[in-house]
Amino acid sequence: MNVIETHIQGLYIIEPHVFRDDRGYFFESFSQREFDEKIFPVRFVQDNESMSTYGVIRGLHFQSPPFAQRKLVRCVQGRVLDVAVDVRKGSPTYLQHVAVELSEGNHRQFFIDKGFAHGFAVLSETAVFQYKCDEFYHPEAEGGLQLFDSSLGIDWRIPREDAILSQKDLSRSNVFDSPFSI
Repeated sequence: MNVIETHIQGLYIIEPHVFRDDRGYFFESFSQREFDEKIFPVRFVQDNESMSTYGVIRGLHFQSPPFAQRKLVRCVQGRVLDVAVDVRKGSPTYLQHVAVELSEGNHRQFFIDKGFAHGFAVLSETAVFQYKCDEFYHPEAEGGLQLFDSSLGIDWRIPREDAILSQKDLSRSNVFDSPFSI
C-alpha cells in the first residue's frame, strides 16, 4: 500500500496496490502488519457499512474522549467526498480540514486519527461506504460540527438545495467547544 501524508498530522490517504488482469482485479483492502509498519499500530474492533443516495451528507461526527475513535474508511460502490476536520484544541491545524474523493474506481482509503470530526457527501447515484473503528460506538459520547459552518470552508460539492441531512445533523449549532486537546 502507498501511504500519502496530508498537510494535517493524523490524516493519511491510502492507495492499495491493485492487481488487474482479464478476470478483473484483486487487492488487499487491509493488512494489519503493513498498516502497523506504515502508519502505526491500531486495533480495529468494529466495522460499519452504510448505503446512501446522491446528495446525502453524513457528518461531521466524532466521539468524545474517553471513547474517541480512529477510523479507516473507504467507498466500495459509487463515489463520495470524504472530509475530516481537526478538532484538537492547540493543534496548529485546528478547524482545518482535508477532503478526499473515495470511489470504487480509485480504491483509496482515508485514515482518520482521534481528534477529528468526520463526514462524507455522496456524489454518485448511490454509494456503499465502509469504515473500521478502533473503539465501539457510545451514543453518550457523540458530538459533531455544523456541516455548513462557513468558517470551516468545506465545499461539499453538493448544491445546498440538493443536500439530504438527518434531523440531528441539521440541528447542530455552529458554536463549538472541542473535547479534544493536544
